[in-house]
Amino acid sequence: MYILLKLRCVRELKPVYNTVIIPHNLYISVQNLQNSIGVHHHDKFIKTQTRDIAPMVKLMVSFKHAYKGVKITVTTGNITNQKVDAIVNPANSQLIMGGGVAGAIRMVGGKEIEDEAVEKAPVPVGKAVATGAGRLGAKYVIHAPTMERPAMRIGSKNVSSAMKGALECARRLRIRSIAFPGMGTGVGGLGIEKAAAIMIEEAKSHIDGSTSLEEIVFVGFRDELTRAFEKVAAEEFREPL
Repeated sequence: MYILLKLRCVRELKPVYNTVIIPHNLYISVQNLQNSIGVHHHDKFIKTQTRDIAPMVKLMVSFKHAYKGVKITVTTGNITNQKVDAIVNPANSQLIMGGGVAGAIRMVGGKEIEDEAVEKAPVPVGKAVATGAGRLGAKYVIHAPTMERPAMRIGSKNVSSAMKGALECARRLRIRSIAFPGMGTGVGGLGIEKAAAIMIEEAKSHIDGSTSLEEIVFVGFRDELTRAFEKVAAEEFREPL
């Protein structure tokens, strides 16, 4: 029951739900409310009383976990808004920032990100390079190719290799916080459940080795991807917060 309620809350809350019980590792911020909300903390759950809320209230959610001292966050949002040391661009080997996540990074952060990136191309799948982040809140953009050419269909191995490359780049730069969008889930055509499982498996393996990271953020642009990330994260990262 708790899972069903939680997933309904990812997208919207309707007046029929006067009380919502949310697992303790789910953090919510409510936007555009027309009336007040009271939040009461309990030992393991947050009980949110709602009163006369507008027919649809958008919620932004974050799930918090921990593994070997590294904070793991799963959230719904825009990768370009993340306040971390580095965000990851699932690139092509030529580092041309056309559509998808790369295009969004270029649009928000500025063309100078792509200009710096293409000077370092080509970069094979399994390797990664870092550039400045332009107008973004991050310090770096880590460009980790998941495909050799733009708009290629890819398989699981490419996502695994791209994750390894991005995390190794973060290690070299001694980055403390990093945010990943879905890798291979756009034009790459990999299913979100498979991609999420591979990404979290590689992150866990990286932490098992030596790492400078203190936080890893998995950002779902759509609720479906957030749920896929959270399903795997809840199984793999069981340490108390």
